[in-house]
Amino acid sequence: SSDMIVKVKEPLAPELPLLRPGQILFTYLHLAADRQLTIALLEKEIIGVAYETIQLQDGSLPLLAPMSAIAGKLSIQAGATYLEHVYGGEGVLLGGVPGVEPACVVILGGGVVGTNAAKIAVGMGAQVIVIEKCFQRMAYLDEIFQGRLITRAPSISCLDEILPLADLVVGAILVPGAKTPRLITRSHVRQMKKGSVLVDVSIDQGGCCETSRPCTYTEPVFIEEGVIHYCVTNMPGAVPRTSTRALTNATLPYVLTLASHGIERAAQIDPAIRKGINLWHGKLTHEGVAE
Repeated sequence: SSDMIVKVKEPLAPELPLLRPGQILFTYLHLAADRQLTIALLEKEIIGVAYETIQLQDGSLPLLAPMSAIAGKLSIQAGATYLEHVYGGEGVLLGGVPGVEPACVVILGGGVVGTNAAKIAVGMGAQVIVIEKCFQRMAYLDEIFQGRLITRAPSISCLDEILPLADLVVGAILVPGAKTPRLITRSHVRQMKKGSVLVDVSIDQGGCCETSRPCTYTEPVFIEEGVIHYCVTNMPGAVPRTSTRALTNATLPYVLTLASHGIERAAQIDPAIRKGINLWHGKLTHEGVAE
């Protein structure tokens, strides 16, 4: 059997018996959101290297970035679709028309997902508000969008004020490796407009909304408190050609390093790979996942 398995998503239940101790599994693991899978992989005593926690010295996540960019752009496409009346939405056009104001889009998080969501939303003519805790990131967004969106710092009062105005909310929060904090409560959802849409891109790490739960493209939405929830895991799966090429471009150099040097030497020569190690021979090694 192979010494290293390279996948896109975490292993499925039928695949678990095929794993053996010491085998390298290189893929998106998202262990923080799945305790059962974490325990199963620990019992297999594999070496789990997670795409989503490989981290460069500047804090960026090179293997998560391409999928985050795709998911961010898809979030606005999906949100705009489900705002249509035929899908149960408010019947609001994202960009409006002369004499009719555009939809209000609220994006929680100004990272890669949030920035790409903002690009599409601004491009479609929506009113866009990005809630971001990092001042430097807010300044960056203000500069690149040249005043075409509003940035706000997060607080309970901020969410209480803004969410009732939103037609579309995008959850774009990420804590590398860890479970996403649930900033949007059921009470917040209850205050939102009936027929508004919540796209929780953070669902792969547990979701940033109390009412979110994982969905698939077979049944991508559900309604809670009158709000349409779009919580599809692995959103980039909707555009497999784009996603495959983008992910391969990013992962191939790391695959070659692991294949050429082995896990121990690769972790020594590349600190980013060292941060990607979540599982090591039956031990959980990433602090964010462990918490």
